[in-house]
Amino acid sequence: MRKLLLTAAISLVMPCTAFAGADFVEGDKTFAADAELGATLTTGNTDTSSYKARLDMKHELGNWENQYLFEGLYKEDTDEVTAKRFFVGVQGDYQINDRSYLFANTNYELDPFTGYDFTSTTSAGYGHRFIDNADTSLKAEIGPGYIYQRLDTETALIEGYESIDSVVAHGVVNFETKISDSSKFQQRFVADWGDKLDARSETSLTASIVGALAMKFAVVVRYNSEPLEGKESTDTETNMTLLYSF
Repeated sequence: MRKLLLTAAISLVMPCTAFAGADFVEGDKTFAADAELGATLTTGNTDTSSYKARLDMKHELGNWENQYLFEGLYKEDTDEVTAKRFFVGVQGDYQINDRSYLFANTNYELDPFTGYDFTSTTSAGYGHRFIDNADTSLKAEIGPGYIYQRLDTETALIEGYESIDSVVAHGVVNFETKISDSSKFQQRFVADWGDKLDARSETSLTASIVGALAMKFAVVVRYNSEPLEGKESTDTETNMTLLYSF
């Protein structure tokens, strides 16, 4: 019951973002987005294909800063699917002052290669901007959360249970800095610590090509301290994509 009440309380905060100025979106605009796409195709002795897509949208509504994130990854090797991941995330930040804010978020991820049908995470808490200027930003978030994971049918038969859930401590550290007028570096780390540790690190370098078009190189590392039987604790993903800002 405690877990259900926590989830409900956090989830109820999210719709309030529709009724909530900051420098979240540059200039006088209240909406901005980055669309990212990458693909690799080989034919001949080896037939492989991989696709990576991402849409990151930001919206200012009064004292609220809202972010909507969609990601997709698909890889195939000689007609065999070797990776398939889909992620949807929503976060609302309520600005207390120039440095501090309250946040609430919810995420949903499909990744059958981990042994789970899906993973759902919800959290809320306090965020603080330690550095916030035109060239560099550093912020951190911490608060309680709840994670729910449903196993796929085959894994559930092996493990002897269908799902796992846990109240977690949710933490985020996000660092971003300009290297030059046309390039920037970003490091983001997310961790959910409860009955086990689930963590994600993304290191990226973005360089402008022309106008709103840029090239992005990113390395993503996912860690699960207690992976299911037959699964690795660490997954890595390296991407080179085109990014368009609008």
